[in-house]
Amino acid sequence: MNAIETHGLTKTYGDFTLGPLDLTLPSGCIMGLVGENGAGKSTTIRLLLGMTAPDGGSASALGAPAGPDMRAVKQRIGVVLDDVGFPAGLTARQIARVLAAAYENWDQALFERYLRDLDIPADKKFSALSRGNRMKLGIAGALSHDAKLLVLDEPTGGLDPVVRDEVVDILSEFTRSPERSVLISSHIVSDLEKLCDYIAFLHKGKLLLCEEKDRLLEQYGVIQCDRAFLDGLPAGAVLGKRLTPYSAEALIRRDAAPVGTEVRPVTIEELFVLLVKEDMR
Repeated sequence: MNAIETHGLTKTYGDFTLGPLDLTLPSGCIMGLVGENGAGKSTTIRLLLGMTAPDGGSASALGAPAGPDMRAVKQRIGVVLDDVGFPAGLTARQIARVLAAAYENWDQALFERYLRDLDIPADKKFSALSRGNRMKLGIAGALSHDAKLLVLDEPTGGLDPVVRDEVVDILSEFTRSPERSVLISSHIVSDLEKLCDYIAFLHKGKLLLCEEKDRLLEQYGVIQCDRAFLDGLPAGAVLGKRLTPYSAEALIRRDAAPVGTEVRPVTIEELFVLLVKEDMR
């Protein structure tokens, strides 16, 4: 069973349309949703969690169709949204009592271990915590009820590098079990490059590319050349380019590069930036 599936998923708000979106996240894997602010990442997550209804297509999580009747499957989904959303006046200990009443498989000992390991104050009100501790508390709660799917919306945004590394380590540990999967959205591409098995690029509601991370890095590379050389490449070989008056930098399929062409490795961040630049032309 796949952890997440969407088929032809669409949603329109005013002049913004998401999709059609086709995504598949196999169990035991981590998928990163990459995109600038407003690309449709949060809308995708809301559709998957049944928080809003699609205009077309379908979505499912852990085999259950997304919608108002997915209450049972949400027992097996851990969710951390950008604002975390815990009551401002409650402490971590009080929040634990609320979560224990909500989740059948709540593990208080595990939650307290996360508080200790992540150095989260247990008796300080949520409103008084730093953004880093708020996010870590949200993740601790999401991981303490035997979730099989973790869904995180911009969990590393606004965090300092040390805390971001802690979050990445927690998520890597979580998916050591083949039954556990993660969907994580972020515009901080470097975090996803370290963490994810699959990368999906969203831009203005459109899915530019969705592929295994390692395959992306194997299939594509970057060349530096003049514009005449670039114009002579086969149709479809170039996915994106950055032009100056004197030279060009291009994202290219390695199998389409002429023999002898120097192709350097591409980072996930470069891949996304060059794809977006091409889409905006």
